[in-house]
Amino acid sequence: MTPSPGVTPGLAARRAALSILEQAASGVPFEEALAVGLEGLKDDDRRLAHELAAGVLRGRTELDAHLQPLVHRGWESVTPALRDILRIGTYQLTGLDRVPPHAAVSTTVELARERLGNPAARFANAILRGIGGKATPPARETDLAASLAARASHPEWLVRRWLERFGEADTEALLRWNNTRPSLILQPARAALDAVQQRCWEAGIGAHRAPYDAGLVVSASRPQVIPGFATGDFLVQDAAQGLVSRFADPPPGGTVYDACAAPGGKTIALGRQAGRVVATERNRPRARRLAENLERAGSGREWAVVGSVLSPPCRSADLVLLDAPCLGTGTFARHPDARWRVSSAALAHLAREQAEMLDAAAPVVRPGGWLVYATCSLEPEENEEQVTAFLERNQAFRRDPPAGFPAELLSTAGDLTLLPQRHAVDGAFAARLRNVTP
Repeated sequence: MTPSPGVTPGLAARRAALSILEQAASGVPFEEALAVGLEGLKDDDRRLAHELAAGVLRGRTELDAHLQPLVHRGWESVTPALRDILRIGTYQLTGLDRVPPHAAVSTTVELARERLGNPAARFANAILRGIGGKATPPARETDLAASLAARASHPEWLVRRWLERFGEADTEALLRWNNTRPSLILQPARAALDAVQQRCWEAGIGAHRAPYDAGLVVSASRPQVIPGFATGDFLVQDAAQGLVSRFADPPPGGTVYDACAAPGGKTIALGRQAGRVVATERNRPRARRLAENLERAGSGREWAVVGSVLSPPCRSADLVLLDAPCLGTGTFARHPDARWRVSSAALAHLAREQAEMLDAAAPVVRPGGWLVYATCSLEPEENEEQVTAFLERNQAFRRDPPAGFPAELLSTAGDLTLLPQRHAVDGAFAARLRNVTP
């Protein structure tokens, strides 16, 4: 197809990638920024825009290391928009074999001209031609944590923590996982997983079971093109979150309170077994998304409520799931923007908030019922240390993991502990605590 006169081929994808990066920098979650930024694009442009935005976020430190020596007036003098434009161009030159160098430079220069004017375009042209083809990676630091952080584009303080906890080999494997593009994984909703898999095969879509049979890995890049999407046969959710729902193991026909429930994947999974699920979300836009997902794929036994676990909407439940706000360090592959928002101060703040939420959720659990505390974090302060402190404050609760769960996924204490570098799923944690009050 011949492009319209005056239209630079491929510019739409670069324009969308820049929009996604700017939204992510403003605090919009990556998945939400993608949904907005990719809207209306052709499939080829959608794939390229996604690849460019995610690639820049995953490789920002190394991309900046290529660029900074070429900016003689200092990298800090470059505006944020022009930095992202240069990163988009540099990622194509250093990380994408399928984009010819001349196309990478010309489209990036045109994007700079369209967005920032001719002086920015001339500047971008000079910088990118200075990089040329495959640039030499930054020199290896003598300090291991600094070297790994620079090469894998992760915060150095976090890499240092992981080295102390996991060791060098495991940390390197975790960093590699975080910098790969994750697969699209489906969980059953209104149809059984076997039926979803069969319909995928019939439509020519590759589909195989996720690790630990926790979902269906599909070759499609958009769930909307998969048979059964409109009828709610499935929902999109990583295998780790599917395992958290399985670990929760609600009593058949029981009442479940799902706090912090958006976007609703675990709510729907719990509703397949429970008699009634009350799901709350304090953020109104996320609560709307929760309600939409329940309407599309729910069983009819779930109710979405705008609210907070700090003021629970129900007095008593057989099981309370608290999937608490956390640093999200187990989801960097799926949310490449999140690594640039984490800090030790945020970790301390979240740990305090999690403790407050746990104490508020505990009274809702009836005697004999369960409180399931979950995060998508790898950090002990948000996980096992949080549970240990809660149990010291709340003597009525004891750990009670479900019977028959894969032993390799459980800690010695019986908590679900998922590590990407070992289990090939997103990182996650869950503790299942029983109220043993007579």
